[in-house]
Amino acid sequence: MKLNETQVKQTLNQMDAHVLPDSHPAVTQLTTMFGDHTFFLDKRGLNVLEPAETPETGMQSGEVLNLADWTDASLTSLTPHEPESTGTIVVFRETTH
Repeated sequence: MKLNETQVKQTLNQMDAHVLPDSHPAVTQLTTMFGDHTFFLDKRGLNVLEPAETPETGMQSGEVLNLADWTDASLTSLTPHEPESTGTIVVFRETTH
């Protein structure tokens, strides 16, 4: 799922990660491989959010899926794999301006 700026901020408040900006050279290749997403890097590797059902809150949310793991201790190389759930759900709260 492609997130807007507010959703990115809310996600970063709920998980320890860094967003890969759309201007990053790797985003084009990642989009080709995994689809149109907002990409996050954390200590495990490359992650995206997919829409999640949270009927108890009635709020929009996303499940964090890991798409690739770091292959080295210096966190410079990733190995892709089938999407795996991290067990993390990010809840998006509506904001009024």
